[in-house]
Amino acid sequence: MAAGKGKADIKQVNVPTPEAKEVYDQAGKFFEENKFDEAIEAYGRAIDAYAEYSSAYFNRALSYALIGQYDKATNDAMKVMELEPDAADAPYVMGIISEYQHDFEGAKEWYTKSLKNNPGYSQAKQRMDGLADKMKAEASPAKAKAGQAASTETVIEEGQIKQVKMFTSNTTLNDVVGMKDQKELIHDNIILALNKPELLRAYGKKLGLGVVFYGPPGCGKTYIVKAIAGETKAHFIPMNINQIVDMWSGNTEKNMHAIFEQARKAVPCIVFADEIDALGSKREGEGSQQNTMRLAVNQFLQELDGLEERPEGIFVIGATNQPWDMDPALKRPGRFGDSVYFPAPDYGTRIAAFKYNTKKMPLAKRTSYGRLARATMGFSQADIFDICDKTALKVAVEEDKTGRKRQIRTGDFIAIIKKRSSSLDEWYGMMKKEVISKTETQIVDGKKTQVEKEGKLTPEEKQRYKPMVKDIKRNLNPFNMFMKKFMRAFALYLF
Repeated sequence: MAAGKGKADIKQVNVPTPEAKEVYDQAGKFFEENKFDEAIEAYGRAIDAYAEYSSAYFNRALSYALIGQYDKATNDAMKVMELEPDAADAPYVMGIISEYQHDFEGAKEWYTKSLKNNPGYSQAKQRMDGLADKMKAEASPAKAKAGQAASTETVIEEGQIKQVKMFTSNTTLNDVVGMKDQKELIHDNIILALNKPELLRAYGKKLGLGVVFYGPPGCGKTYIVKAIAGETKAHFIPMNINQIVDMWSGNTEKNMHAIFEQARKAVPCIVFADEIDALGSKREGEGSQQNTMRLAVNQFLQELDGLEERPEGIFVIGATNQPWDMDPALKRPGRFGDSVYFPAPDYGTRIAAFKYNTKKMPLAKRTSYGRLARATMGFSQADIFDICDKTALKVAVEEDKTGRKRQIRTGDFIAIIKKRSSSLDEWYGMMKKEVISKTETQIVDGKKTQVEKEGKLTPEEKQRYKPMVKDIKRNLNPFNMFMKKFMRAFALYLF
């Protein structure tokens, strides 16, 4: 497939409108010129004009991946797989996303799935061939310094999981900046249940077994799960949906059971289901892909019910950016009835994040953390980590060219921040369509008509996820949007 030209190996089931096709072709030209931001915006307009434009979703996913916005790339690739379950290129781009994030095991699974759908897909073959050296480097002893030591490797034979990769973590809650309220909830509801179950039993408290962490991407949900594992000295099993779901009858259920069976043998253990909405999505629709996912959800529910009857030092944590898309059966008390919201970092947390991520850097004495925090108003913790990492690289490259060693100054960070925007700005706009309302263009009697449609949340879900709904509305308030831009500009160019 020629990047930016559309999906060559899959027939478009529905024909896009001429308007959508015209905008899509414009986006392809931007893509070929490496103008990925413009391409993303144009692909978005093509999707607005034709909501099931799978080629536009695919190429927008690839554009997002190339500029490092992996959460958005994943959302678009998953949409392609929803529209075209047998597509080979959507798993292929998921493999690229996993590879860019150094998840080489995950990349291998996605490329395998791509080749299973289309054995002649040469791009997936080339990527698969190039993984061997990267996986060898990933397994080197130096990786042990990262704070997670691999205890096993995932073994899959003929579509069935025989052994699950587990980790232990050296990260603790002291390594998590900010999040005071979230830490208190986690300590009382999770850490005590794993570290001191007898204390809770003495007071007649039923041990919990599941909680959902939800909130904007890049705001610490996954990181704090690793901290929980470190605090409790528990094993940590990441539950990858692409390893669980298999096309052959019975394998999906067996794979789900295998994960929990291994968790029972390794207590205390945390099973972490990232993007749990993809697994436990609302069970609607037809088709083989939907049926397979339904089997996975049903088996997941059985495993949770088994834990509810016999809590065995296992805690299941789900994370999602879109909790309303979870299957309602997962939300009932005793399964994932409890939820914890992780918002974007506030001013104090951003200061702490800069201090934490720069503690090993040779900083100038008068580094202005307050200015950096103001310049990143509305940024995620992941954004701040990336800014610090790129700043360190910038100064290191400068030393390599000039031979002169120097300290990192506030201006170095500011120069990096000027070149990027918050990953959350567009996310809030996307969530407005999902949560609050969206405007659709319809053609009636040859005339374009703007139609305002309610978001997908039910009244009960609006109440359940009230902190997130309130946060989205606040961030989209025109005055608050102006203040964010003003504060960033003031910090970037003045003080």
